Order: sequence, then structure tokens, then C-alpha cells
Amino acid sequence: MIVGEHKVNNIREQKKQAKAFIKRWENRGNERQDSQSFWLDLLQSVYEVENPSEYITFEDKVMLDHTSFIDGFIDKTKVLIEQKGADKDLNKAIKQSDGTYLTPFQQAKRYSANLPYSQRPRWIVTCNFKEFYVYDMEQPNGEPKVIKLTDLDKEVYRLEFLIDKTNEHLEREMLVSTEAGEIVGEIYEGLLKQYKDPENPESLHAINQLIVRLVFCFYAEDSGLFGHKLAFHDYLAQFPSQFFRTALIQLFEVLDTPISERDPYLEESLASFPYVNGGMFAENNLEIPNFTDELRELILEHASSSFDWSEISPTIFGAVFESTLNPETRRSGGMHYTSIENIHKVIDPLFLDDLKAELNEIRQFKQYKTVEQKAKQFQSKLSSLQFFDPACGSGNFLTETYISLRRLENEAIKLYMGDTVALDLGQDLVKVKLNQFYGIEINDFAVSVAKTALWIAESQMLEATKEIVYAEIDFLPLKSYTNIVNANALTTDWETVVDKDKLSYIIGNPPFLGYTQQTSEQKSAMKSVYVDEKGKTYKTAGKNDFVSGWYFKASELMLGTIIRTAFVSTNSITQGEQVSSVWKPLVERFSIQIDFAYRTFNWTSEAKDNAAVHCVIISFSHIGTTDKYIFDNDQRIPVSKINPYLIEGDVIFVENRRKPLASVSEMFRGSQPTDGGNLILSEEEKDRLLEKEPQAEKFIRPFLMGADFIKRRPRYCIWLVDAQPSELRKCPMILERVKKVKEFRESSRKAATRKKAETPTLFDEIKNSLTDYIAIPVVSSENRRYIPIDFLKAENIAGNKLFMLPNASLYDFGILTSNVHMAWMRTVAGRMKSDYSYSNTIVYNNFPWPEVTNEQEEKISQTAQAILDARALYPDSNLADLYDELTMPPELRKAHQTNDKAVMEAYDMTKIVDGKKTWLTESETVARLFQIYEELTKG
Repeated sequence: MIVGEHKVNNIREQKKQAKAFIKRWENRGNERQDSQSFWLDLLQSVYEVENPSEYITFEDKVMLDHTSFIDGFIDKTKVLIEQKGADKDLNKAIKQSDGTYLTPFQQAKRYSANLPYSQRPRWIVTCNFKEFYVYDMEQPNGEPKVIKLTDLDKEVYRLEFLIDKTNEHLEREMLVSTEAGEIVGEIYEGLLKQYKDPENPESLHAINQLIVRLVFCFYAEDSGLFGHKLAFHDYLAQFPSQFFRTALIQLFEVLDTPISERDPYLEESLASFPYVNGGMFAENNLEIPNFTDELRELILEHASSSFDWSEISPTIFGAVFESTLNPETRRSGGMHYTSIENIHKVIDPLFLDDLKAELNEIRQFKQYKTVEQKAKQFQSKLSSLQFFDPACGSGNFLTETYISLRRLENEAIKLYMGDTVALDLGQDLVKVKLNQFYGIEINDFAVSVAKTALWIAESQMLEATKEIVYAEIDFLPLKSYTNIVNANALTTDWETVVDKDKLSYIIGNPPFLGYTQQTSEQKSAMKSVYVDEKGKTYKTAGKNDFVSGWYFKASELMLGTIIRTAFVSTNSITQGEQVSSVWKPLVERFSIQIDFAYRTFNWTSEAKDNAAVHCVIISFSHIGTTDKYIFDNDQRIPVSKINPYLIEGDVIFVENRRKPLASVSEMFRGSQPTDGGNLILSEEEKDRLLEKEPQAEKFIRPFLMGADFIKRRPRYCIWLVDAQPSELRKCPMILERVKKVKEFRESSRKAATRKKAETPTLFDEIKNSLTDYIAIPVVSSENRRYIPIDFLKAENIAGNKLFMLPNASLYDFGILTSNVHMAWMRTVAGRMKSDYSYSNTIVYNNFPWPEVTNEQEEKISQTAQAILDARALYPDSNLADLYDELTMPPELRKAHQTNDKAVMEAYDMTKIVDGKKTWLTESETVARLFQIYEELTKG
């Protein structure tokens, strides 16, 4: 390494500003007068925050036993500041207004504990104008890192957590990327019209490749890869629209030809372009259509000269290009493009947090030689990691991971290079390479986009490296290669793509497709994946969500290795009967353990018309980890073990059970009409029928589906069980409806339904109750704390969207409507989108009922009756109104809370905290229920 003159760059300038800041504040430090000025000056002059008074807030209220005020808080980076005067020792306790003695850190922690979870600090800084004590709240019991004001110019990087560098440009990148997507969409739509056969698969492939090439050229000219800004624009601007096609064909050929092999007589406008390599322009005879004047103007003016592509986020690149894919293609492939935020929910706890911590440890060493040695070892470690996304789409997981590793590498380089100038580092400076990243993707266009996104990321990160030390490292021709394969991940042997003995992590966002959405080919692929040791397909494999195929193949690949996997997935695999069918083979055959998990959250993407999906994130491995976490909303909960329902506890599978586990009445689903709507009547239809045929009244019964029940919306049905033919002949309007039922069933594709055409007077399935019964809707909103449950008279015919529990008592009602049963239901039930999907075979039949005394049973019966009495106070309100969390009457809420308490007492759902008895939380309640369930099912 040859060291020369200092380069005046961002680092030098920041150190210069830090020195000036030290001088300004070396003999100042009045807590009341100087605190705010000190922090505003630090943020603006040293860390270049443009409007520091908007970035940091002072004197925010926090309620303890009295009103207190937080000295400073930076919401963007979650930094809480406790400022003291220059005469205060930050290690000594100071008397508080309530008489207690607390150190500044203890004082700050007390403030933190009284803030909402979403506002709690990630960092706490205590300061006395002479020293900064930095506490990482991810390690709240760890020792603080101490930065002296006098050393700030040398250690300025250690306070960089104050500013949100990661998010600083994110909004700008997203805006640019979204605008880019709109431009791409316009070009795509305009070009597609020019193709002679736009529906031809080969033409669709060609336009996709052409779009990728154009975007790469837009980026290359704006980032300087083509020599100067507007190089692509200036070349094309020479040609009218009728010659645009020929000009592009010639340019693409030149970009794919090494300089040494080019025609020596090539005109200068083409010869000045560099050799790209990497396969970007390798495909010959690409179908390129003619261009119109409108397309020429769109490309030259709108896309090229008026837009800067150098700021595009390569991670969002895939989502940008989603707008060019047919929506039907996206749906059939189950493609969902993951936001940067959600990508980090996967990669941060999987490996990035540990790598950041390791780099921070290196920063603490004081001797240059030690720092240099450790930083270079860290670089080598980064270069040894290998990543695999077996459903990589347009590459945003791989791209964001590459960028994250390169950022860490740049920080490591900064540690040992400082602000020196390196004139000759060759190719050894950057060790993290694109060949560490592997992927499989079924869509060939997405493969091209993924490769391009990675190349753009490599280019941008190389520029960031050049800002640290001056080194001539040319980006073109492309020297790195990408290992992204165009294939079907479920039918491809993953070991042909990546060597599992060298692989570190499997990451990604596999397709979300339920059983009913899968094509016959997809169902066949799933059955070929979910097989036992003898190659026999598991019985339930055909009903699994499509994403589970990736879980199985990852578990298979990880066996006997230290590879760890984390996937974004639809939450269906952690609910209902899928839990057993998806996870039981993984646990029993591959000894899979869940290492961390995010409970259900709303999925968001950068796509223009992103889908509404409810997701979980699950990290799993063959070896498991000692530190396990469950992420729930903003909380990170340390746990000892995680089961597939994403609760703390042993791995237990709640499977379909035909009879109740407890000695209770059987629950069954209501009657299924399968009538084409001909046996069901609205209130108006019922009145018209009876006006003309009053003799039909004996055949009319109240009828309720789930929504009817919840909204108390009256409907009716024609109920002809045991009806005499002679009586039916006197009701021609009913006979006309029966005739239509027969015709409807005869036209069905299902043989069983056609068979039912022989009995058109009857419902397809008859499940009526001879006694009054408890009704439970099959589907209920997730926004309700309690599923609305009620007693119905026997005369009410329940449809197939209601469950019926005949011969039910007030005690049964009290247990089933309790928060204990609801907690069980929320954990083991399936979902209809995000709504609860109740089940008799999973939820009710497996529910562990309490063993109660006569006194407890009587008490629960009384609290159950009180719920019904509270409802009766509001006769004009339906169950939807009564159980809306915003409008629930106070009398009803109190009655439910009293009932909840009585049921929890029956289970003894309590614990001792600080010598006091308190109730279990919902997650603790579920864990206790699972323990009871396991004991009941052991035999």
C-alpha cells in the first residue's frame, strides 16, 4: 500500500468540524443554559443535520408519580438523552425530586420504562459536556461506551448512531424508484404496441430484456459508467425515430464486444462506450420493434435527460419493475415484493445485528495495529459468508443483503484506512463479492432484473468505497458474476445451485398461494417435495400452502450443517390444521428448531398495487440457537423455545379431532343448502310468498348464516323436512323453487351434488337441532376481542357458516365466551384472510376444559348470565355493534371481564410477581393451556 497526500473528503471535513466543536465547548457546561445549544450545535455542525431543532425534541413530558421532562429525544433513531452540568459525575447517584438517589442512567431508564413501547429508546446517552456515556439498550446490562469531548475528532464515528444514516436517503430513493417505475411502465406500454405479436411468449421475453437493457443504460450514463452524463442520450439523439431501432441494435452489440475485438473503424460515437460484459447484452437477435416519435421523446427527454437514475435504490429495483409484469403472472406465481423494512426484519436478527456488534467491538480497541488486524479479519469473515434465496424474484433480498455487507465492509476499511490516500490497492481492497450470493427464480425477466439490481448495487457501493480512500477501481467491464438460476425451485435440486457445505444462510420471501389458488402443476410439485424417507407423499401435503414447499426443501438442505434459514411467509402455516401438516414432518424428520419469529403483521411492499397480506417471519435451523426471540408488535421477547404456533413452549401439534377431548356436548356445523339460493328467502320474499300462499307458513323457518347471526339480520328458509307431498302440491310457488333447486344441482360438476338432485325438497346437508343451542359464527373479525356467541331457539335453522352446540348450559356459554377460550382460539384457529376461522375439529374438540368445583361452575354460570343481561340492555343493537371495540357498552365489557376472571380462577391462571398474585398474560395463558392439552393427550 502506498500512502500519499491527504484527501479532503467527508471524513476530513467531519473531523475538522469536530475539532471546532471541541474548542467551542471546552470550558462551557451549564445544564440549564447550555444543554439545548450544545446538542443543536453537535447535530448541525458535526453531523450535518440541516434542521436540528426539528430533528431533536427537548423537555418532552413523561408521567412518573409526578410530571418529569426528558432532556432530549431523537425519535428517528430512538435516542434518549439525559444531560447534566459539567460539574456532575455521570457515575454518581443524584438526589431526585421524590427523594430517591439515581445515577443519570438510572434516571433515564426510569423515563424509558414509562414510555409507550413504540417510543422506547434504542440508545441512552448521558452527558456532562465533557463525556458522553453511550448505553446500547439491546444490552441494557452492558458497560457504557465512553467518548470524551476532547477525543471527539478522533472518535466522531462512535456517535453516528445519533443520525439515521440508513433512512436518511430512503425516502428520496423510494420517491426516485417509484417515479422510475412509472417511466418504465410508460415505455413498456408504448413498446408493447409496436410488437407485431405482443402475446407471443418470445416477444414478451424480448420486451422484458429490452426494458432491462434500457434501464441499465439510463443508470450507466447518470452514474458515469458510460464516461459522461447523458452519453446514452447524446448517442441516440442523433437518430430520428425510424433509425432508433438500428441505433440500439448497434449500441448493444458494441457494449457486448471487448475493446480489443472491436472494428478499428467504428465511428467515435459508438467506440467511446465501454465494454460491459456480464451477459447483460449477450443475447443475440433480440426482437426489437420500430420506435415512434412519441417513444423516442419518452426515452430521450422523459427517461434520460429529465431524470437521474443514479439515485435509484437497487433493492427497490424489483418492486419498480413489478409494474411491467402482468398482474395475472404475479398472482399465478404468488410473487410478493418485500419492503426494505421487512427485509431487515429477516436479515437483522438472522446475522446482521451480530455482525454490527462485532464491528462495534473492533471500534473499542485503541491500538491502531490491533484495529487494523481485527478489521481485516472482519472483512475476511464477511467475504466468507454465502447467501441463498431460492425464490429470489427480482433480487431485493440478495441486493439488500449485499449492500448491508458492503456498508459494514466500508466501515471496516474506514477503521484501518482513516483519511489516508491509497494510490494502488488493486482489487484487494473490496473483498465482499457478488459471487457470494445465489438465487433461483422461475421468471426469466425477474432473473435479469435481479442480476441488474446486484450490478447496480455493486457500482453504488464501489463509489461509497472510493469516498473513503482514493483508489482507481474500474467497475466496467463487469468482473463479478451472479449465481442466479432461472428454474423452478421446487423441482430443482438446490445443491446443484449452491454447495451446502459452504452456505451460511437461506433467506427470502417464497410465493404465497393457498391450496385453492395452486395450479395442478404446483400441487404436483408440492406433493413431490413433501415426501417421507421412503419417498411417499405425506397425506396432508396436498392441502399445504405453497410456501411450505420451501420450508421442506430448506430443512432437507440444512440437515447436518450449521446453515440457518429465515423466510417471510403467509401466516397460514402457523394457524389451524396447517400447523401440523406443515411442521410435523420438519420437526420429526429433520429436527428443525425455530430460532426467532415475528408474529402476524401486515405485509407492505414498494409495489404500486401491492397486495394485502398478513405475514409471519420464521427463522429455523437444524442445530438451533441458544438465544431465541419472539417479535410481537414493537416488543422483542426472549424465550427458551418457540413452537410452530409462534408461542413460547414445547412443540405440540393440535390436530383434527373428531370428538371433543373433554366430556362435553359435540359441536357441529349447520345445514348446507347447495340450492342456488332457491330455498333461502329475504324478509320481503317471505312476506310475498305468504301473502299468496299462507298455507306455506308451516314450511318457513328463520335461517341464519354467520353474518346474519352477527348482524341479527333476519332471513328465512323453506324447510321441507317431513313435509307431506299432498301439502306441497298446494304450494305452487314453493314447488317452482324446488324445481329450480333440482335444475341447479343437476347442472353441477360434482357427482355428489348431482345425486342430491334426487331430493330437491331438502337441504344438501341437514344438521338441525331439536333443542335450543349455542351458535358460534365460523368467521369473525380479528378486531373483536370476543367472538360473538349466543343462544338460539331450536326453530332457527343454522346455515353452514354457523356452528351449533345443542344441550348447552350457561356454564358452557361462560367458558366458550371467556378470554381463555378466545386466547386458545386465536392461537390454534385458522384464518380467513386475517379474520378468525373457528373450527369444531381443531378449536373446540381440542380445547382443554377446566376441572371445576360445583361452586366454580355456579359462579361461571352467573357471570355468563350477566353477559346476556348486559346485552339485553341494548335491544336495538346487534352483535356487531355490541362487540365493536369502539362501541362496546361499558356494562357488557364489565360483565365479560367478570366472567373472564371467574374462568381464569377456575384454571388457576395466576402467577406471583414481586410477592403479589397477578393474572397470566394471554401468551402465558396459551402456554398453560398447551401444558394441560399435552397432559390430557399423553395417553
